[in-house]
Amino acid sequence: MMSETVEKGSATETSFGQKFAKGLALFLPGIFLLGFNIGTGSVTAMAKAGADYGMSLLWTIVASCLCTFFMVNQYGRYTLITGETALEAFRKHIHPGVGIFFIAALTAGVCGSVMGVMGIVAEICHEWSKSLIEGGISPIYFASFFVTLVYFIFWNGRTQFFERSLAVIVAIMAACFLINFILMMPQPIEIIKGLIPSIPQVSGDSGSSGTSGSGAYLVIASMVGTTVFSGLFIIRTTLVKEAGWTLEDYKKQRNDAAFSVTLMFIISAAIMAAAAGTLHVEGLELSKASQMIWLLEPLAGPMAASIFAFGLIAAGVSSQIPNVLMLPWLLCDYTGAGRNMTLVRYRILVLLISLLGLVVPIFEARPVVVMIVSQAFNAVILPVTVACIFYLSNRIDLMQGYKNGWVANSIFGVIFLFSLFTSMVGISGLWKMI
Repeated sequence: MMSETVEKGSATETSFGQKFAKGLALFLPGIFLLGFNIGTGSVTAMAKAGADYGMSLLWTIVASCLCTFFMVNQYGRYTLITGETALEAFRKHIHPGVGIFFIAALTAGVCGSVMGVMGIVAEICHEWSKSLIEGGISPIYFASFFVTLVYFIFWNGRTQFFERSLAVIVAIMAACFLINFILMMPQPIEIIKGLIPSIPQVSGDSGSSGTSGSGAYLVIASMVGTTVFSGLFIIRTTLVKEAGWTLEDYKKQRNDAAFSVTLMFIISAAIMAAAAGTLHVEGLELSKASQMIWLLEPLAGPMAASIFAFGLIAAGVSSQIPNVLMLPWLLCDYTGAGRNMTLVRYRILVLLISLLGLVVPIFEARPVVVMIVSQAFNAVILPVTVACIFYLSNRIDLMQGYKNGWVANSIFGVIFLFSLFTSMVGISGLWKMI
């Protein structure tokens, strides 16, 4: 009798485990996008917005997330109908040069991101280690550890393994930032006011770079740029095709996109609120995310600062996994080759990209030129990304009777104008900074 009970209990646990794994698998592509989107750049942008302007720019996160959901859904929908990834479609149906442009632009962004992200993560760990060891542990050791960790995850070679690894890291990141929100949230009325679109006017506002008159607009451009990211939409088509989804899975694809973007909004808003409830109240400005660690400690206590540090490290690592995968996946999509990441050429390519993460700790300098070029590319790539999918999704011969209606095309028009505005602001700000 006892053995029967044990067997039933074991069967129940197995059934629950299988159901949980199956349920999680439905959202793994969305979790991958979330890990890609919320990195140290996004944390910096949201924290700076909260520190400098309180919750008054919360509406920007709402608008950006709505744009991201629409674009992710449109790119995913195109792949469901045609079975083609984005770069494959650009090469076949627009021009091979368009595909090459995206590969070059996104690779430039990835190289700058890999260097900058790992530099920030290593710097945070170094500062943190000073409380344990006099003088702290050298940043190069931390950078080497995280570079090795990311490369180990990549070495497995399977997309599902990448996604499951990211799910764990993203869960840690989300928990850290949500706890920070609870500990340091501003007044609820300030959060509600932030949902009303407005451009905050701050006396003497000149932005972090010292460029006169560019403050709030540059912050808005950076928030939009880190949320409405072209690489996100391109990679989405790869994930949809890898998952084996077809048009019958449209609802599944849409729900997955909604899940990803909802979490994107919650985490971004939580980061902004944590900075608004502490730094903004004290009148402290922010130029980089790592400042949050030592600025928060006297205001919110060492626990809040440590939790934010954990979240920031998780955000950096979670964004590095898609970053190192970007170029080989783009090449596979462009050529129509299978995504076999165990091939020697891809392992060497990813190793070289991963090693860029050691540049900042070794040379003790910021990769300014590369990051400025990558930001400039990101500023101009979004309108092209919108225009390309607008053209493709209105081709009757490709969409098999599922071409866009007037509502979708109207939304495309609004997003295109919005992308042009943010691109001009971003390029103008970069030009003034140079």
